[in-house]
Amino acid sequence: MHTFAPITRAALGVDARFAVQPGERMLSQHPFAHVAERLVVECGTLYAGVEVYFVDALETFAADLRRARPTLFFTVPRLWQKFQVGVFSKLPPAKLERLLRIPVVSWLVRRKILRALGLDHVKLAVGGSAPMPELLAWYRRLGLELLEGYGMSENFGYSHGNELGQVRPGYVGTPHVGVESRIADDGEIQVKSPGSMIGYFKDPELTAGAFTADGFLKTGDRGEVDARGRLKITGRLKELFKTSKGKYVAPAPIENRFAHHPFVEAVCVSGPSRPQPYALVMLGADARKLADGDGRPVVEASLGEHLCAINAELDPHEALAFIAVVKDVWLIENGFLTPTMKIKRSAIELAYESELDRWYTADQQIVWQ
Repeated sequence: MHTFAPITRAALGVDARFAVQPGERMLSQHPFAHVAERLVVECGTLYAGVEVYFVDALETFAADLRRARPTLFFTVPRLWQKFQVGVFSKLPPAKLERLLRIPVVSWLVRRKILRALGLDHVKLAVGGSAPMPELLAWYRRLGLELLEGYGMSENFGYSHGNELGQVRPGYVGTPHVGVESRIADDGEIQVKSPGSMIGYFKDPELTAGAFTADGFLKTGDRGEVDARGRLKITGRLKELFKTSKGKYVAPAPIENRFAHHPFVEAVCVSGPSRPQPYALVMLGADARKLADGDGRPVVEASLGEHLCAINAELDPHEALAFIAVVKDVWLIENGFLTPTMKIKRSAIELAYESELDRWYTADQQIVWQ
């Protein structure tokens, strides 16, 4: 539950930090259950006098983006990646890289790509929900610096953010004006924000447990801070699980590595009480069509290479035994996603529990449901 005073302070704080001016343009494309959409698009635009365009349907997204020509644009990493995949479908990465090395040509290519995407007027581009260092580097080559941010529904999204020229890939930035942040002894990020809630609806016990005695919100996220005060999210406290070997695994950082593969729409890493963890993968629509036709070997080979690359970066106890490609499409409506489009870990794990013994004994890199 939020009252108008914290909502106002949060919206004004974001507008001030990023110098949002009247007449800016935004494209609204997230559900309003998403706190960032509430903070920036609903409240922030009202205070600053920003023009808001709306996506009509998923199929019209690209056309709506070109119609709006936003000056301010934020979206989830998965969409930033889809833009990249769209560019690569018309201009292969190797050819694009060669063109970007030629001084005059590179300027023309960058401008043409951003104009085709509808992003040529963007002054402030923001992503969130998952780290995206590779995407940050790629868009910077195109002349578009993506900023990552961090916030929760409990503090109306008003917590941390990056600023132009201050970005460190993998870090969500420094606290907003008026925000205090600290790392507890167990690694938990704790935040005291002007946007903090007054509590959970009709649940005083849960409300009391959400805050420390001195008023800091217990986020449930683990993190670390660099020498310049920039915060890095390293996982969720409650998502840690123990394998049968007695080793703890944090799934979120591994899932974030998977998210950069163009075939992967969503992923859930699990494996409590199993010898090694595993990954459940939902393919994107295009990849599903490819796999259902003659392209399954292509999908399987690509995912296998991705798995090997990820396992090479992990500690031995974190290495994934296999990728299980699921048939289901994870949606809010069927209970696999939350209203803010995050995976419901417990529901996903339960849905495929009966398949696990078969998948482990198959002893294959990639298994199919």
